[in-house]
Amino acid sequence: MKFNKILFWSITVALAGFLFGFDTVVISGADLALQELWARGEVFHGFVIVGSALWGTVIGAMLGGFPTDKFGRKTTLIWIGVFYFVSAVGSGMANDPWVFAFFRFLGGLGVGASTVAAPAYVSEISPANDRGKLVALYQFNIVFGILIAFVSNYLLSDIGENAWRWMIGIEALPALIYTLMVFTVPKSPRWLLTVKNDREGAAETLKVINPDVDVEEAIRLIQADHDQSDKSETIFSPKYRFPLILAFLIAFFNQFSGINAFLYYSPRIFEIAGLEQSAALLSSVGIGITNLIFTLIGLSMIDRFGRRQLMYIGSIGYIISLSLVAFAFSAGIKGMAVPIFLFLFIAAHAIGQGTVIWVFIAEIFPNHLRAKGQAFGSSVHWVLAAIIPSMVPVLFTIIGAASVFGIFAFMMVLQLLFVWRMMPETKGVPLEELEKQLIRK
Repeated sequence: MKFNKILFWSITVALAGFLFGFDTVVISGADLALQELWARGEVFHGFVIVGSALWGTVIGAMLGGFPTDKFGRKTTLIWIGVFYFVSAVGSGMANDPWVFAFFRFLGGLGVGASTVAAPAYVSEISPANDRGKLVALYQFNIVFGILIAFVSNYLLSDIGENAWRWMIGIEALPALIYTLMVFTVPKSPRWLLTVKNDREGAAETLKVINPDVDVEEAIRLIQADHDQSDKSETIFSPKYRFPLILAFLIAFFNQFSGINAFLYYSPRIFEIAGLEQSAALLSSVGIGITNLIFTLIGLSMIDRFGRRQLMYIGSIGYIISLSLVAFAFSAGIKGMAVPIFLFLFIAAHAIGQGTVIWVFIAEIFPNHLRAKGQAFGSSVHWVLAAIIPSMVPVLFTIIGAASVFGIFAFMMVLQLLFVWRMMPETKGVPLEELEKQLIRK
């Protein structure tokens, strides 16, 4: 019964991930229609029409640590839902590219902040042995949102010239549902204790999290860890260099796999590979289903096999699949070969980086710096997620699709070396114990 409550809270908060996935990918269905409607060149389209939400995400990730610490994880998550709702309504009704970009930017703020607040919250309410799969529910909801966005785009693609408005505006419905649901979750016990000094509120939630643990002892350990910490230090203090490097590298390699570039432009990539427009949209739905299935597999494995093992599997899958995609484009192979290779790419991502990234970043920083560390890792992720996809239309024109995917494949070789030589295993270790292991004093 107690675990069911934690599961419900985790799923509710993870719905921010559903909106993240939906908001991020829904633009792919409207991509070509918007480029025709506001034809101002590839650079304008990439950086303003598509990139506006991404730049909002960068700002949201950079600044998300402040409200998450100051006002609390729960309050921040509520405001994230409001931003998603306003963004969906506003961008769906926009008649000017700059107005459209503004409202997409607001949605991006919600996406960026959610990558800070949601994993931080779930990591702090989760028992150590279940933390991996509970935090990874956020990633599951991201890919579920991606799938629903692809399905929604496909179903709405033939309703007329304003189909793009419905594709983007329909997000207002799940945004409203999420915002109402998140009011029902409790506040983070670690935030209540270390920021608000609310022992009673923290104890109440801790009893639900793990009824078999001595709550007073758990509070004592959290409080002792907090009391020993230097409140003036930052994540850039020398002793936090190792977790900072880990957060930077896992976020860096996540985006240099090409995952967001592919998700934003999947119909376009499939059309380059020789598929008709309707078949390209349908193949995108298949990508969403593959992503969902293999994320579920990763979810079931993360607390049994650990974070590093999933990253090994994902890295090898990346290298094989991206190399095959690069070869297919360079050899001029048309038809279903490229979609099949990209399905393998999505499977590798879902089991590896997709399942691991938000769990890992949420684990490696100490309690008093978790939100700021999460914000740093998310910022690196989203700066690259803004730059790389924004450049894809230009790069496809200048150096070709084969070269672009070849670069991504090479970067995944470097990721494999990172996992082998640097990445620690965090499976099943209490957050306070992880802090002791990773800090270099």
